[in-house]
Amino acid sequence: MKKILLAALAFAATIGTASAQVEIGLKVSPSITSLRAESTSANAFKSDGSQLGFGGGLVVDYFFGENYAFSTGLLLTGKGGTITYNDINNGSNTPVVVKPKIGIQYLELPVTVKLFTNEIASATRLYFQVGGSLNVPIGTRINGSKFYTDPGTGTEVKAGDYVYFIDADALVGAGVEYQMGKSTKLFAGLSYHRGLVDIDHYFESKRGFKDVTIKNSSVALDLGIKF
Repeated sequence: MKKILLAALAFAATIGTASAQVEIGLKVSPSITSLRAESTSANAFKSDGSQLGFGGGLVVDYFFGENYAFSTGLLLTGKGGTITYNDINNGSNTPVVVKPKIGIQYLELPVTVKLFTNEIASATRLYFQVGGSLNVPIGTRINGSKFYTDPGTGTEVKAGDYVYFIDADALVGAGVEYQMGKSTKLFAGLSYHRGLVDIDHYFESKRGFKDVTIKNSSVALDLGIKF
């Protein structure tokens, strides 16, 4: 009986320690986003401007060492930008330069590691973050609308039909974390998100354009609090 009681106490202590290693918080991330577009010279796809994005949501840091944590969460993020390409106008059969502004809202699952320094000042540490994220589009607009009329065909389609059903980013970041109390921490940092997946789901498959590639990029300011 004594051994069973000791084992139960040890197990409870282990659970308590594991719980203490998890930090949960919220963050907001204003960002500058753009689209990296490429194709053959026939259609000459290219980036033509960035836009402001905004994101935020839940962050979870699970510490497996004093200065090392697996960092994840569930975030809502806005991405996109303006691209240009050459096409033939459906009505007049004349060359035209098309400039759609594409905005995409993603549900994002980060999969990263955070590395923390020792204190560089009272209750203050630097952190470095590296990893990636899996992103699922939940809303798309082109030129501010959920529907878009293709100048090359004259056909109106859903803006979401232009975007692939999943995206993935490589992510690197750095920042500073300040401990306000026993469990409350504030953090601020910068992160760079580089899209790895070609999100074009229209120009090659529906229009027959050759070798079109469109990928996301963004730089975000990460501001948050952990409890």
